[in-house]
Amino acid sequence: MTKKLGFIGAGNMAEAIIAGAIKAGAVTPSDIIASDMDKARLSYMAEKHGVVASKDNATTAQSEIIFLSIKPHIYDAVISEIKATINPNALVIIIAAGISISYVKERLGGGKIIKTMPNTPAMVNHGMTAVCASENVTESELAQVLNIFNSVGKTEILPERLFDAYTALAGSSPAYAFMFIEAMADAGVKHGLPRAQALQISTQALLGAAKMLQETNEHPAKLRDAVCSPGGTTIAAVCELEKNGFRNAVISAITACVEKYNKMS
Repeated sequence: MTKKLGFIGAGNMAEAIIAGAIKAGAVTPSDIIASDMDKARLSYMAEKHGVVASKDNATTAQSEIIFLSIKPHIYDAVISEIKATINPNALVIIIAAGISISYVKERLGGGKIIKTMPNTPAMVNHGMTAVCASENVTESELAQVLNIFNSVGKTEILPERLFDAYTALAGSSPAYAFMFIEAMADAGVKHGLPRAQALQISTQALLGAAKMLQETNEHPAKLRDAVCSPGGTTIAAVCELEKNGFRNAVISAITACVEKYNKMS
């Protein structure tokens, strides 16, 4: 039973990719098979998205494109399980921090491997995914995979050596953004706004700022300066952020993330 897309691991990221690919018309539900240890999760995926559910990873591994959407610590076990039955012409997609192309290729005994790192906003079709393909992947094969990930956001092709920096900037940064929004909302509550309104205002303000930067392609400093009127309220806030080491804290956090990624690798 060969399917176009096979997902070993049917968690949130797999679901985001499946939903996005179906919505974009890149694939039909009947062309997708997913396997997972959680029977309830498989039942949900079959009912919600119409995919074929399987408890057998070896069957899923017969697909044309195989997504290893599993935790890094079980890669060895899963690869051992599928190695004998894997489609020899399949594209194998890595979705895990710290797992390299060479690591998977060595354990499979070869193959066409594409390392990816999507982030959680893929669940709402605003993801950012880094992509790196092994040298034996053709341009048309890479285009197929890019098409799938572009259905849940944007993609960037990067050399594998830059995945540590990418992970710190995009993979982990939703957590930083959520903390910033939460802090803004707390400040709004401190100054009298109801919690729900403070959160909605903070979220929309940051969403709008990001969209403005993306669409104007201006340097962020130029857009910041446009908000900072001489002697005004915004420059007072900016000076307070600088005094408290805002930018240094962000850079230090990203550096810590890069260092942790390299230790995991």
